[in-house]
Parts: sequence; structure tokens; C-alpha cells
Amino acid sequence: MKAHILQLNPILIPAINEQLATLYTVHRFYELADQKAWLAEHGASISAVITGGHTGISQSLLEQLPGLKVVAVNGVGTDAVDLAYCRSRGLPVTATLGALTEDVADLAMGLLIAACRNLCAGDRFVREGQWELHPQPSAIPLARRFSGMRLGIVGMGRVGRAVAQRAAAFDCRIRYTDLRSMDDVAHAFVPDLIDLARASDALVLCAAADKAEGIVDAAVLDALGPRGFLVNVARGRLVNEADLTAALVAGRIAGAGLDVFVDEPRVPLALRQSDAVTLQAHRASATWETRTAMGEMVLAGIAQALAGQRPSMSLTT
Repeated sequence: MKAHILQLNPILIPAINEQLATLYTVHRFYELADQKAWLAEHGASISAVITGGHTGISQSLLEQLPGLKVVAVNGVGTDAVDLAYCRSRGLPVTATLGALTEDVADLAMGLLIAACRNLCAGDRFVREGQWELHPQPSAIPLARRFSGMRLGIVGMGRVGRAVAQRAAAFDCRIRYTDLRSMDDVAHAFVPDLIDLARASDALVLCAAADKAEGIVDAAVLDALGPRGFLVNVARGRLVNEADLTAALVAGRIAGAGLDVFVDEPRVPLALRQSDAVTLQAHRASATWETRTAMGEMVLAGIAQALAGQRPSMSLTT
């Protein structure tokens, strides 16, 4: 008999869905009309849960799944999962650590270059026929060179290191901040975020920092200054969005590239309307290659747990 899997989020890779359907009986929770009634009848039969980093899983839902053997997060964020409760049950929680690194770093660089060179505003200028109406060179403001920038990286983990590697190819001068200095990182460590901002032309937020909130505020943005740029591919709540919006509107920073937001999918109107901001819809990992790798890691974690083994990507056991 196939084990029963409860899926809280869709997986976009057909091959992964085919493997899940072949190996398990999959119940798509997000498609159920009466989730409460379904849980009352079938919750005890569920052996594994697949969820996303943003969705996670609540303790109240976990309590209705007494036969659960693993929670497989199709992502790297676990702040929406009650890890302490899972540990108390000896329940492994897996994440797709490492699978997202290259794509997230690629997007961070893309956002920063797009913001510096006004790529999105330039694209609209051409698409909307404005170039033909205003062919003079002064119709589009001059942009900012990216190569050689002083780059401050907030969080020198997997993604931070991958960003540093890419930025070094553009002759950027790199500094970083984290909870501590790292012996295996050649770049200069700056313990204070405001000091890092003051010494940088651009800040790139790469920190997982599940519990941190609003660390990039008005003081940090003022230290970054009117020619400075902010990129966030980490967590939306690391940035005080009201302070960021005010700084952009007042010209206290030059621009931003944002893939994550405090209250997704709701993005402040002022950010959406600003030509100084390049926006993405939390899609740093949204490539066929990364999403396939993530799905394969989800499958592996479930298989290991259901075989009575400790999943290699377990964060709790």
C-alpha cells in the first residue's frame, strides 16, 4: 500500500509530480473544499507533508497528523514551521538547502545591474514609443556604473558567498557583515550594519535571518546615501518598507532591486510606481533547473524518512 502524502503547496515540475504520484497517494490540501472535515477523516493516515517556505505548517495542523514521519519544505525558509514542536515529536523537517544558491545569487546580480542601469525604465521607454517621440540623449537620465562598485553583503552564507564570487568578476570591492567574522572569507568583515552601509555603494541582503526584522531602517538607508542601492533576495521583513519607501521618494537612496516583501503578494504602491525600483515576485529560485533539484531533494527526504532513516537534510533530528 502506498504511503499517503499531504501536499500544502503545488510543485511546478511535471516530472516531480509524476514521481510523487507513482510512489505515493498524494492529497492536494490546497484543492480541498472542506479541509477541516477532510482532516478529521483522513489526518491519521498521513505519513508525510510537503509544504513551501512561505506556507510552512502550523502546530495545530501538525497535531491533526499523528502518524506524520516527515515535513518536507520545498524551499529554504523554515520560519513558518514550528521547529521546536517538531523536535519535541522527533519529527524531521527537511529543507532544500543549497539547491537555490546559484539562481538566487544570479538574480541578486541581475537586480543590482538592472537598478544601477535603469534597465526596466529603459525597457518601458522603448516599448511605449517614447524613444521615437524623444530621441534626444537627455530624454533618459544617465545611469550608474556597476563595475567597480563597493559592495556590502549582509549575510555571508551560501548565497552571500555566491554573490561575492560574481561581484568579484566585476571588480567590485567587497565587504560583509554577519553574526561573526569568517576565517575562510577573504573579504573585509564589518561588524556594524550602519558602518557597512556607509562604506558601500550597494547593499545586498542575503541573510537567512529567520527571526530578524527591520534591520535595514532609515539609519541604514541614510548611511547608504543618495547614490546608494539596496538589493533584497533574502527576507522581506529584513527591510522596514516604510523607511525604504520614504528614502526612495525623497531621493535619499538612488534605487533598489527587490524580490521579497513584508506582506506578499501585497507590495506598497509607492514601490510599484517608482522607476528607481526593480521588482520581482519572489522568484529568485524560479528556474527549471533549481525547482527540479528542489523537488528531487523533497523526494529524497520523504523516502529516507519513510524508510526509517534520518533524512540527510533534516534540520530537527
